[in-house]
Amino acid sequence: MFGRKKKKIEKKSYDRENMKPILHASICTGETVAGFKNRRTGKFEEVMLVKSEADKELFKEIYDITDDLPTEY
Repeated sequence: MFGRKKKKIEKKSYDRENMKPILHASICTGETVAGFKNRRTGKFEEVMLVKSEADKELFKEIYDITDDLPTEY
């Protein structure tokens, strides 16, 4: 009867025309962060640390991303 309520996720938006969602992984440490890469300048804007598949899915849910996230090193 006392089921756990799913925490409501606050949806956010991003500039879909100029920004591309990606995972950025460090070759040295293996640390992965999710964020957005500017299509024009190539500058990466870090949004959140990704420690698990659940973190990656949370990032996709927050920003309403349905495609797979490419990984760049």
